[in-house]
Amino acid sequence: MDEVKTPETEEALTTAQQAQPVAPVSGNIWGSMEAMKVAYNMAKVLSTSTLVPKDQYQGNPANCLIALEMAQRTGFSPLHVMQNLYIIQGKPSWSGQFCAAAINACGKFSPLEYVQLLEDDGTTKGYYAQATRLATGKLCVASPVTWDMVKKEGWDKKSGSKWLSMPDLMFHYRAAAFFVREFCPEVLCGLQTAEEVQDVRGWEKQAVQTISLEL
Repeated sequence: MDEVKTPETEEALTTAQQAQPVAPVSGNIWGSMEAMKVAYNMAKVLSTSTLVPKDQYQGNPANCLIALEMAQRTGFSPLHVMQNLYIIQGKPSWSGQFCAAAINACGKFSPLEYVQLLEDDGTTKGYYAQATRLATGKLCVASPVTWDMVKKEGWDKKSGSKWLSMPDLMFHYRAAAFFVREFCPEVLCGLQTAEEVQDVRGWEKQAVQTISLEL
C-alpha cells in the first residue's frame, strides 16, 4: 500500500532532509568555498558551546574556524585545540602543556623527560628535555634552559611573570618548547607557545583578538 503524503508529511520530510549533517570536506578547509562553508557551519555550532573557552571562542565562530583548521593540521580534536590555542595580541600560541602533549602524541619519540640541573649548593640551575627517537633509538637531548638564560633574557622581569611564582613549571614549558624547535618543529605547525609570547611581551593586559567573518 502506497504511503499517502500530506502537506504536513512532505514538510516534515523536507525539514528532516535539510537537517541531515553534512560530511566534512576532506583536504584543506581553505581549498574551496564549499569546504570553507562546511567548516564555518561547524565553527558556528562550536561557538555556541559552553565547553569552549569563553573569552576566545564562545560567540566567535571566526576564531573557532581557525581552531578547526589547526585541528585538521595537527590531528587533535577541535575541542582539544580550542582548550590549548590562545590568541595573544594577534598571535595564535599553544599552551605549554600542549607542547609536551603534542610531542608525546606524535608517535616519533618516547615520553618526554625533564632533567634537572643543579648548582653546587643543590639549588636548581635549570632543566632540559630529552626523549628517544623511536625510529633510530637515538636519545635526543635539547638545549638546557637555565636561570642564567632567564635573567639575561629578562623573562623574570616582564609584567606578571610566572618565573618567580612557579619556576619549575615554567622551566618544563620552556624545555619542551626547546625540544620541539630542535627536533620536531612540525608538531606545533610553526607556532610559539603562550609562555614564549608572554615572556617577550609580558603577562598582563594581553589582548584577545577576534575576527569578523561571514559566508
